[in-house]
Parts: sequence; C-alpha cells; structure tokens
Amino acid sequence: MPVKKLTEEFLLSFSLLVKQDFGRVFLNILKWLFFSVMIGCIVGSASALFLVTLNWATNYRESHLWIISILPIAGLVIGLAYQYWGKEVVKGNNLLIEELQSPKKIIPLVMAPLIFAGTIITHLFGGSAGREGTAVQIGGAFADQFTKVFKLNPNDRKIILISGISAGFASVFGTPLAGAVFGLEVFVVGSLMYSAILPSFITAIIADYACKAWGVGHTHYSISAVPEMNTISLLLSMTAGILFGLTARSFSALNHSISNLFSIIKYPPLRPLFGGILLVAMIYLIDNTRFIGLGIPVISESFTKQEPYYTFAIKLFLTALTLGCGFKGGEVTPLFFIGATLGSFLSVFMPLPVGLLAGMGFVAVFSGAANTPLACIFMGVELFGTDSGVFIALACITAYLFSGHKGIYRSQMIGSPKHLFLKRHQFLR
Repeated sequence: MPVKKLTEEFLLSFSLLVKQDFGRVFLNILKWLFFSVMIGCIVGSASALFLVTLNWATNYRESHLWIISILPIAGLVIGLAYQYWGKEVVKGNNLLIEELQSPKKIIPLVMAPLIFAGTIITHLFGGSAGREGTAVQIGGAFADQFTKVFKLNPNDRKIILISGISAGFASVFGTPLAGAVFGLEVFVVGSLMYSAILPSFITAIIADYACKAWGVGHTHYSISAVPEMNTISLLLSMTAGILFGLTARSFSALNHSISNLFSIIKYPPLRPLFGGILLVAMIYLIDNTRFIGLGIPVISESFTKQEPYYTFAIKLFLTALTLGCGFKGGEVTPLFFIGATLGSFLSVFMPLPVGLLAGMGFVAVFSGAANTPLACIFMGVELFGTDSGVFIALACITAYLFSGHKGIYRSQMIGSPKHLFLKRHQFLR
C-alpha cells in the first residue's frame, strides 16, 4: 500500500478518534456543569441562611447569658429529634463518608433540617461547636437528591456527593479551593478521586459565589509579618507542626473517648442532657463565654497577641465534651481556635511572629485531625496569602504525619499509610 494512502487513512482515523473523544469530554463537561450550577446555588444559599441564623444565635446568647442555663434541656430536645426523626442520619459526616466508600442508600433529606436546627440550638444555648459539619451535611443531603431524581449510577453518585461536600465546606468558610480539595480528600486517607476534580471545583466556586451573592461575608484573618526563609525558621515550623499534630491527635482521642463513655447511657436523648449539665457547670466555673460557640473573637485576637497556655486546652475539652455527648455542629472552627491559640502561645518560646504561628496552628491542627493536609494548605494560602505558604505547608504536612491515622472522622479509610512506621506499629493509630 502506497505511503500516501497509509498516511491519509491514519489521518482520517485520528481525526475521527479526536472528534469522538472531544464529543464525549464536551458532553461530560456539560453534564457536570449543569449539576454543579444547581448544587452550588442551592448549597451556597443554604449556607448563607445558616451563617446568618448562626450569627443571630451567637449575638442573642451573648446578650442573654442566662439562656446558657437551659443548655441541658436544649440537648434533650436535640436528642429526641434525632431519636424519633433522624436515626438514619445520626452518624452525620461519617454517614456521608461511608456512602462515598460503599454506596448503599440515598442520604435522607431530613439530614439537612435536623443538622441545621441542631447546630443553631447548640450555639444558641452555649455549646462549644463549629459549623463545617453542618454545611457539609446540608451539602451532601441536598446533592444526593439529584441521584434519586436523575437515577445516577454509583460512580456518578460518588461525584455528586463529593460536589455537595465541597460546596458546603467552600461556602461556609469562603475558601472555594480548599473546599474543592476537602471533598476529594476527606473520605480516604492518602488518596484522591480525580474523576470528581472538575465538578468538585466548579461546584465549590459557584457555592462560594452564591453565598456571597446573598451579602453574607466571612471573617478575615491576616499574618502581618513573615520571616525570612532559612534553616532555622523552617525547622521551627516543623517543630510547631509536630506539636499541632499531637494536639490534633489528643482532640480526636478525647472526642472518641467521651463519645464511648456517654454510649453507656442506653437512651440516646439523655446523653446531651447529662452532657449539658456538665457543660453548664464548667461554663459557670470558668465565668466567661470566650470558650463557647465558635470563638471567632478569640481566634482573631490570637493573631496579634500571645494567648495564655490554658486557652487552647479549655476549648479542646469543652468541644470534645459538647460533640461527644451528642450536641450538633462541626469540629473545624473549634480546631481553628485550638490551633490558633496554641500557635499564639508557642510564640513565647519560638522566635517566629505570633501571627504566623497562629496562622500555622489555625490550619495545621485541622490538617492533623481531619487527615486533609492538601485542603488545609490551600485554605492557608486562601486565607493568609502566598507569603506564608511554605511555612503553612510544612506545618500542615508535619501535623498530618504526627497525628496518627485515627482522626475526627471514624469512617475514614486508609488508602495508603502516612508512613511505614505507622503501618508496623498499631499502637500509633
């Protein structure tokens, strides 16, 4: 066969192949663009409503402090609601992770209103909790309804769930890049689902935009001084990262231990009732409200002044007790508080700027507790800028390595061990 004819046939076949592949890719992008816009707008709007309501609850509590005394009754109400209407969704974030790992059943839509109301009640009456868990569960519950409506296959359902998780995280913190990576990273330690990368990023960006379009803003933090990058400053960053990782590990262990302790009470609604009594006693003993709710004012303060050594420890215990006994909310903002105040205190011993150490702790403790180092690095860059990026990355990675495999999400699978030492020594998990 002449060379010319062979060349023509090759070019024709190549052209047809390119057209077919381009067509498939283009249609796939259009499909996920449709889902991303829908999910992003819905979840971003829900996050806006949640943040506005949460702000109202916080302000009302701070101007009516007597309401904290009703925290045990509020806990009983939350427990009863989940006992009679939400048994299927009581696992919260862990249910979403389990469905991502092994799809079985559509997430009941009731998860969204229950976690919304439960979190607002927790904050209104003085519990120490966050907001990430609420936004992620709202995002996952809303997104999974598309699986039922459009009869999506198991692989597409995983992508839908990841998109919903990314949307919730991105919109509640105003960090679309971190939100997108969090959705890809959270369900398996040491692994990413790259088939979901496009819808995850698009949905996160749209959700963040939708939330801001409602006029809802986010707290801004800044690191005023970043030192020169040298051997000493990098080693100090890694040393701080080790401490952040051990703190994350302590929080996860305490949270699980308290949860196991309260499981002795066989009737679940009584767990937050008794836990609420303990919380009220501790809050009145401490005699201030710095350590309850989100603690945003203290987080902001830690970037400019050294916090006492006990600040992070009190928040760590109160949050573990609040969530371990059955109140609702997230762990992430309290982890920001714990990390930022610990970093601020470390500036007493470490010759690094207080703002930088607070910023490193802000994301590194979360990195270790959630086993999501990449998402935390992105979050650090989005919140604090690129100047501190190397220090943030070192702290997040080191904290991730030293926090063990057992984080705040019990259902996380280990895709690949953090390092072989952890694989060989079970007691470090």
